[in-house]
Amino acid sequence: MSKVSIVLHDLRGGGAEKMMVRLANQLYNDGIDIELVLLTEGGVNFKYVAEGLSVVELKAPRTLGAFKPLRHYLKARQPDAILSVLTHVNVITALTCLSLGMTGILSTSERNTFSLDRKLNNDPTVKLAYWLAPYIYRWLPKPVIAVSNGVADDLVACSCVRRKDVTSASNPVITVETRNAAMALPSHPWLLNKEGKKVIVSVGRLSHQKGYDMLLPALKQAADNSDVRLVIFGEGELRDDLANQAKLLNIADRVDMPGYTENPIAEVQAADLFVLSSRFEGSPNGLVEAMSVGTPVVAFDCPHGPREILDGGKVAPLVEYKNINALASAIESELNSSVDKATKRQQIIQSVSRFSSENSAAEYLKLILPGKQ
Repeated sequence: MSKVSIVLHDLRGGGAEKMMVRLANQLYNDGIDIELVLLTEGGVNFKYVAEGLSVVELKAPRTLGAFKPLRHYLKARQPDAILSVLTHVNVITALTCLSLGMTGILSTSERNTFSLDRKLNNDPTVKLAYWLAPYIYRWLPKPVIAVSNGVADDLVACSCVRRKDVTSASNPVITVETRNAAMALPSHPWLLNKEGKKVIVSVGRLSHQKGYDMLLPALKQAADNSDVRLVIFGEGELRDDLANQAKLLNIADRVDMPGYTENPIAEVQAADLFVLSSRFEGSPNGLVEAMSVGTPVVAFDCPHGPREILDGGKVAPLVEYKNINALASAIESELNSSVDKATKRQQIIQSVSRFSSENSAAEYLKLILPGKQ
């Protein structure tokens, strides 16, 4: 039985961590001897790890201090394949593998638009990691695995990474657990009892990246012509700014930000529309989850992911990047669409079938364990 180790910083609430838990669970169910290796420890996604799947917590104080415990772990474990995730983790894992002569079994994964993501963190160590990473990807025998073709293209365009140094694989967004979770009732009162009003939902961190400051004025325009509400599930540093913006736009009574939700897919499944207003993404899992339950969607044509997921706008409206007026028009159009809802929902569901955990695990296995599946 092949041994695989997936290396992460921890199991916090981010999309990368969630996707790696889902990938590990699927590989475990497929009979792979797999371990999740956390450079630090803990995280809210820990509870979603499949029973029996091993999680190793190295408990390093930070990524930079993980070299010695990670080296000790890999030397003892002797895995057949290693997959590391996120730029700073990729760098320390590559250096560790170099010290052990294990670079030939290492695969790395980039989860976001590299040219934009590297600008968000001012920590000197993280900045150094982003500077080093492209040189490491160019040197490693196996190509870095991007979450979308757009992320792959961006990495080549903005760094020394060559086309042959990068590939892509689908995220394991749709699982048995998400399918079951979608059957639950929503918890938000606006979704439990719509009172004749249309309800838009968005899910994501209340941050600059997610573009909610552009979604609110678009909602304002749509609300002038429709009785519509917006629920944003997530938490973040812009909560107060967004609440103040909603007040200035006189839509505070139409917007609610209840924080994180344990079961976002149940909330999205009950919504009339899901909107992705991001400034950039890698491959937006929230968009795929919404589509996996047939909820109509509207998305900015941001870098990167939505264009691929929506097939250039053939599946659902792909709105001109950062065009708030166009976003408002697309929202109104979708909320008032006369297309048969049952037929449309089925078409949307079928369009994201490649994002099943079963398909994703098969794609990753071909890349990290070629010829050994």
